[in-house]
Amino acid sequence: QVQLVESGGGSVQAGGSLRLSCAASGHTFTGHSVGWFRQAPGKEREFVGGISLTGHAKYTDSAKGRFTISRDSVKYVVYLQMSGLRPEDTAVYYCAAQGWGSDPVGTTTEEYKYWGQGTQVTVSS
Repeated sequence: QVQLVESGGGSVQAGGSLRLSCAASGHTFTGHSVGWFRQAPGKEREFVGGISLTGHAKYTDSAKGRFTISRDSVKYVVYLQMSGLRPEDTAVYYCAAQGWGSDPVGTTTEEYKYWGQGTQVTVSS
């Protein structure tokens, strides 16, 4: 069982930066592709980006150039570095892990087996 815990959310002004962390408790991320999703009030949960078990990162067009996903295999942590934040980035951000060996990174919630509890990101104009 992979347990995920997100941290690093908060409130920033437009143009600011935040780094979210996703820690795997009692397990490693080795062999798992990890994705970041977000859900704004009244909207469906959407894919933001992810990093495959081989280290290949994938992003949505909205995230490309502003967000960077990386993984620290020693610390069992995956990061989502966000810069150039916009009010429309406001949402609860979730990390999720696919089943062991799944590759490439999935873009739909159905492709993910394990989920964190989410962390709020609020961007003011």
